[in-house]
Amino acid sequence: MTDTALDTSAGLESPRDGSPDVSREAPPPLGPRELVRWAWRQLTSMRTALLLLLLLALAAIPGSVVPQRDVDSLAVSRWRADHPTLTPVYERLGLFSVYDSAWFSAVYLLLMVSLVGCIVPRTAVYWRALRAAPPRAPKNLRRLPAYSTFWTDAEPDAVRAQARALLRGRHYRVARDDPDGQPDAVSAERGHLREAGNLLFHISVIVVLVGFAYGQLLGYKGGAIVMVGRGFSNTLSQYDDFNPGSLFDPDGLAPVSFDVKDFDVRFLRSGPQAGQPVDFAADLAYREDPASPERDYRLKVNEPLQLDGVSVFLVGHGYAPVMTVTDGDGNVTKGPVVFLPQDASFASFGVLKVPDGSPEQLGFEGMFYPTYASTGQDPYSAFPDALRPVVSLFGYYGDLGMDDGAPQSVYELDTSGLTRFERAPGNPVRFDLEPGETIALPDGKGSIRFDGYRRWVKLQVSDTPGKGLALSGMVLGLLGLMASLFVRRRRAWVRVTRQDDHTLVEVAGLDRSTAAEGLDDEVRRLAEALGAPALTDTTSSSRRATP
Repeated sequence: MTDTALDTSAGLESPRDGSPDVSREAPPPLGPRELVRWAWRQLTSMRTALLLLLLLALAAIPGSVVPQRDVDSLAVSRWRADHPTLTPVYERLGLFSVYDSAWFSAVYLLLMVSLVGCIVPRTAVYWRALRAAPPRAPKNLRRLPAYSTFWTDAEPDAVRAQARALLRGRHYRVARDDPDGQPDAVSAERGHLREAGNLLFHISVIVVLVGFAYGQLLGYKGGAIVMVGRGFSNTLSQYDDFNPGSLFDPDGLAPVSFDVKDFDVRFLRSGPQAGQPVDFAADLAYREDPASPERDYRLKVNEPLQLDGVSVFLVGHGYAPVMTVTDGDGNVTKGPVVFLPQDASFASFGVLKVPDGSPEQLGFEGMFYPTYASTGQDPYSAFPDALRPVVSLFGYYGDLGMDDGAPQSVYELDTSGLTRFERAPGNPVRFDLEPGETIALPDGKGSIRFDGYRRWVKLQVSDTPGKGLALSGMVLGLLGLMASLFVRRRRAWVRVTRQDDHTLVEVAGLDRSTAAEGLDDEVRRLAEALGAPALTDTTSSSRRATP
């Protein structure tokens, strides 16, 4: 009794009522080595790789929805001004620069590690399977999904030799003769390219990721607004916005320069899609380096200028009203001012600053309407082409805030130190000017004149050294996907046995893929090629195997 009590207290005797024994000790916790091994297996599983690929796709959505600093810094500034509450949250999450954020890079790197961890062991397994001989014929071939049998008067060795030749001609890998194994059967296998295509597809994803990362690290992308009739040289000071890679060397900028000679744009003037652009193109005269001859190129939206080390894309266009401002002391400031389109009708917003104005600095902000129209209250543009151009501005005087050294955008006006021109408190003066019209500013502050307009084009100049590698990865991925979808993994066996004065030939096949379409026909055609009578049903042929 004492021993039984001791055994029960030690948990060595199960309860008599059949309930679970809760007195047994729990398994020991994972040590550091086991924990690392478990984490590595979880990370390198195919399920984790697919999940990370989905997360990467989801992580790219904010980069397409939220304005990005490296694409349009002005749009980011406007978004911040319109959403002051959300801006700190977006800044903390890095949503204004998604592809440079830590969380996007983490998903990116984890995906690469997971893919490598999946591919390396699977490649080893594939290599061993590729070198292994086709499996021996099963003992009972009748149990396989596709089976055919017939009698013939040919010698068994001749039938087996014919079977090997036929299987090799149909791209099967035939096992060598094995005197110790199954001398009466021929084993063959094909479709190893299916797994190779699967591996190639996964490798292609890594190649695309590496190519993308290579281009992001060593390449650059910049944007510049160039007035028609003016030029551009590939130096940092010429860019309106410039986004270099982490490892980019500014000394590596290609010495390219070009002049925008002309710009053509045509809009639909009738129909339900009136106002849509039909075509627009810029005529460039470029030099690959200062010593090279000048060449002409017509730059279109889908036809970029491709040079060694740089690509030039036409990404936008707009209007630049030519304004003349005379301050209170008679000093004149004249020139085109870039206005940025706000909608499909090319109603454009712009800012005009006169920092040298005397006795006080002047500033203006407002809209340019290519085809001015009004409902009696707010004006708008009725058509994107300049059929009736009008500039509508609000004026300010005072301190522009440009003397304190802080950088300012040329597309924004800091009105904190300015006073608006008003007819009465709360009733601002709006200056609506047609080409050639001059309006005097209140209180003897000077005058402003609208002389006409010019066009500008938005060019993107970039160098992406990894795009060739990424394209190769996409091609490899397509080839691998086709192989994994259309190549079938199949096995075939031909058993030849001599019985009395006749030879019994059995042909069987097995499809290793999920679908086995065409397997019966393939086995039947193989049997017919070996001498079987023409049959349409492989099952019925097994019932006719009588000498």
